[in-house]
Amino acid sequence: MNAEWPRNLRQARIKKAEIRTLIPHSGLMCLLDEVTEWDDRTITCVTNTHRDPDNPLRRDGRLSALHAFEYGAQAAAIHGGLRARSVGATAPPGYLAALRDAHLHAGSLDDIGSPLQISATCLFGDTANTVYECSVLAGDTAVAEGRIAIVQRK
Repeated sequence: MNAEWPRNLRQARIKKAEIRTLIPHSGLMCLLDEVTEWDDRTITCVTNTHRDPDNPLRRDGRLSALHAFEYGAQAAAIHGGLRARSVGATAPPGYLAALRDAHLHAGSLDDIGSPLQISATCLFGDTANTVYECSVLAGDTAVAEGRIAIVQRK
């Protein structure tokens, strides 16, 4: 990680309107409702968009648990945006390039009644290319976990 990034940042809750300023996702494709906490290495977000019938990732009325990794990737993108903003910069656009050690513990997301909690921890990388460990929980129940690689769009 870049040594210039401040350590031990703990911020107040960040709502969806501000989240939209940090990532390229707009409209319904901005899947996360709120950042509950973050620091230079980790972020935790919550959402209820998995129950929204208009969720753009739904197919035939269902939202596959596989999409939990898009939720994790958006948490990582928000984290990158917050880290960049903390040093007066803007995070470059990136994309989900790889998924490793992925484990799903549910078949779909749309039938989960409680909010999803999404956590992402930066394992290594810089402002443009990073690897995150992500997990998605519903209450105390694991829904998905895995590692994602985010690379800068050229």
